[in-house]
Amino acid sequence: MIQEQVARYVATKYPEAIFHSDFGSGAHLSKLQAIKQKRQNAGRKGFPDFQICEPIGKWNGLFVEIKKNDTRIVKRNGELVANDHIREQAKMIEELRSRGYYADFGIGFDACRNLIDAYMEGKANGERFTHWDS
Repeated sequence: MIQEQVARYVATKYPEAIFHSDFGSGAHLSKLQAIKQKRQNAGRKGFPDFQICEPIGKWNGLFVEIKKNDTRIVKRNGELVANDHIREQAKMIEELRSRGYYADFGIGFDACRNLIDAYMEGKANGERFTHWDS
């Protein structure tokens, strides 16, 4: 699971970092478990899977919505895909950015690692890391 890899990577490379991973996200749950989880996470739809609570540069922290390698975020014309869930996540990412957090999709482990390294090294410049518009 990519989230586990990301959590191990951060714990190893950045042991001082305060971080949280929502391991319940995307898990295969029974109907009763899914209902219970939905009630517990009733705050806002689209909240990212992974957070690093370390202010760096102009950013208050990092949020990463972790996706599998083959996940498509945008169509060829640059528009977001017509998937309601991804659109909710993209909206939350934009809201977090407007509040001073660096946030983006991480598609696959390598992209997540690169995004985290750029952030932790102070190289997150505000552009979309995943280049939604490319």
